[in-house]
Amino acid sequence: MLKKLNNYFQRLGKAFMLPIALISFAGIFLGISAAFSNPNVIAKMPFLGNSTLQMIFQFTKAVTGALFGNLPVLFAISLAIGLAKDETAVAGFSGFVGYIILNVTINFVLTATKTLAPAAKMTELGQGMTLGIQTLQLGVFGGIIVGMVTGALHNRFYTIKLPDYIGFFGGTRFVPIVTTFVFSLLGLFVPVVWPPISAAIQGLGYAIANLGYFGTFLFGLLERLLIPFGLHHILNAMFRFTPVGGEMVIGGKTIAGALNIYYAQLGAGVSSFSTEATRFLAQGKIPIMMFGLPGAALAMYRTAKPENKQRIKGVLMAGALASFVTGITEPLEFSFLFVAPVLYIIHSVLSGLSFMLNHVLGVAIGNTQGGVIDLVVFGMLQENTKWYITLAIGIIYAFVYYFVFKFVIEKMNLKTPGREEDVAFEDSVGLEADDLDAKALEIIRLLGGKSNIESVNNCFTRLRVVVKDMSLVDEKGFAKTGAAGVIKPSKTDIQIIYGPSVSSIKVAVTKQLKKIA
Repeated sequence: MLKKLNNYFQRLGKAFMLPIALISFAGIFLGISAAFSNPNVIAKMPFLGNSTLQMIFQFTKAVTGALFGNLPVLFAISLAIGLAKDETAVAGFSGFVGYIILNVTINFVLTATKTLAPAAKMTELGQGMTLGIQTLQLGVFGGIIVGMVTGALHNRFYTIKLPDYIGFFGGTRFVPIVTTFVFSLLGLFVPVVWPPISAAIQGLGYAIANLGYFGTFLFGLLERLLIPFGLHHILNAMFRFTPVGGEMVIGGKTIAGALNIYYAQLGAGVSSFSTEATRFLAQGKIPIMMFGLPGAALAMYRTAKPENKQRIKGVLMAGALASFVTGITEPLEFSFLFVAPVLYIIHSVLSGLSFMLNHVLGVAIGNTQGGVIDLVVFGMLQENTKWYITLAIGIIYAFVYYFVFKFVIEKMNLKTPGREEDVAFEDSVGLEADDLDAKALEIIRLLGGKSNIESVNNCFTRLRVVVKDMSLVDEKGFAKTGAAGVIKPSKTDIQIIYGPSVSSIKVAVTKQLKKIA
């Protein structure tokens, strides 16, 4: 039971990646547009006041604002797709149908019970507009529930066989039909059950807020500790998109969730951002991603055996660069997570302290990744962010990580990369770095062949595969394909860490699977 539950949360965490990747990318453009259309910035750089440039910036803000304004429906679609075992396009379509039906039904109940709020009091009474429908303000939480329920319905019914006289409506066609029926029923009860649920979620948010700086530390600590299990995405989503991350009235609307608050303030062109929102965002990651982990990489390189340094140099440099630029840390973290878990615990504690220090010192840098892009776009280009404090913390962290990692590795004789004993390193079976087809075929072979593979997906850095028989998998062989590590969450699930290039690898593997007879 526990393994099934863990497997489900693994897939749920992966499903969050699609919308999060989109809004992270869109957030960068929103940040640039907001900064360059700010009157104070224009005063310093008059050329930005050009009418054509300002029109482009306003257009960009309008496009990205549309994305952030429709996050619930994006989550409903993407989670349905991510949780579906097969026929993912049908699942996504059904998620959209389910979201519309749920809100139309809620609108019907509110109208029938004469509780539909007038326009001036919608926010006060917990109502709002979604896709042109006046409904309860379920926020992203509503989209998440729709996606999860739709995913379950899809997996249960997408292969259903109906009697011949109604056989046309069977199989995948039945999924949006049953989704319509289920959400029509659920929508009748939501106006009754949602108010106490909303109050409970808000109570949790207030409890965490009342922990103050210690609550910020706990968030940063847990965010790192959950990475090996792939559950950090769920923690992040809860704080970024629900009242757990705080609530604030911006432009007459009540905005819930730390990231939603930050982007709403960014779009409104405020002169200072809420540190109570940004304490859960990129500012706590910047010292870790840009400075700490590269320092750890240097420590691992310096403590490696002389004969192994050249071998691990490229891997560590690539991991450090990915962390510094994009905030993607798993290639580096998984290089020491399993061979030296004590280092990972130290890393998690330092992460929590980074979040807390930035909060204590009043830093206000938002977004999600924590790499140099976030520092420049959401720190240096915005007003009153105190980005220089994060930079100072980062420089200190570079030295702390380097000396702490170096001391612990040598003191405890930890077998970090390059310190392994009696390990015969194999070349990558003649695979060129850009020969994705050959690499894909080798990955399929290592997974036990096409017949042993149930499904293939990926998140930011991991190739996630469900296999029929784990004993047929050659786990050690994945290092030859450029993998930084392997995780086996269950008897049938295996995750191979490839870093930022994993999406291309997943596409190549899927293509080769279709070619194999």
